[in-house]
Amino acid sequence: MVVFATVFGSVFGSIIGSFLNVVAYRVPARRSIVSPPSACPHCGSAVRGYDNIPVISWFVLRGKCRDCHAPISVRYPIVEFATALLFLAVTLFFLPTFVPTVSAALPAKYSIAGGILVLVAFLYLAAISVVLSLIDLDTKTLPNRIVLPSYVVAAILLGAAAIVDGRWGALATAGIGGGALLALYAILAFVRPGGMGMGDVKLAGVLGIYLGWLGWEALIVGAFAAFLLGGLFGIVQLARRRATRTSGIPFGPWMLIGAWVGVFAGQWIAGGYLALVGLR
Repeated sequence: MVVFATVFGSVFGSIIGSFLNVVAYRVPARRSIVSPPSACPHCGSAVRGYDNIPVISWFVLRGKCRDCHAPISVRYPIVEFATALLFLAVTLFFLPTFVPTVSAALPAKYSIAGGILVLVAFLYLAAISVVLSLIDLDTKTLPNRIVLPSYVVAAILLGAAAIVDGRWGALATAGIGGGALLALYAILAFVRPGGMGMGDVKLAGVLGIYLGWLGWEALIVGAFAAFLLGGLFGIVQLARRRATRTSGIPFGPWMLIGAWVGVFAGQWIAGGYLALVGLR
């Protein structure tokens, strides 16, 4: 099962990563993500199917268009590879919750159906994390076309998982987490206009839902990590004179990175901190 999950996560993730490259380019330009088919932006030649294999095709083509030999950005294989790694990590992280280990030393906590619903939900979060980070870095925006439907996706998948496995507590903390982070970011945007965009506010609600589903530790750590990592990055940029105190730094990527810190390590970090201060 682990071997299957490894292959599934990496291969499927790289395919999704290839699609996310298209989404990141077309959504800000308000173009369809379905048609026309991918083509070279320099000569207009359609990308052939055998030249559209994630990661591998870029190296086979040596980073150049087959027809006009114009350079193809290295960002494409990097995004595909990074998405594959993230999908692999998510798959392996959630798999033990609904698939027993070979030794049965760690029995599954939830049903296969409920576990798959949660896994799909977090794979979706992984996909939008990649594409929203790319778009925010490129345009300093977080498009409603991606953020707002994410509320619906999270509600359907996590709500269905709660029904299947009776995880009403997780669903309640998900709702509270979404509302709490949405309110927190809305207050910050109101207190300091221009310091926090409405795209950040809307994304905060989505991340709060996912982090809340995993528990209070994940929610608190994920929320705090965003500000910590974003602040450290800002300090480094100031020290390197790459930015000033009034420079606008896209915060969406740090929100998303912080959220994944909460997902993967929230319970461990929170437990370590409580043990350090003598509360556990």
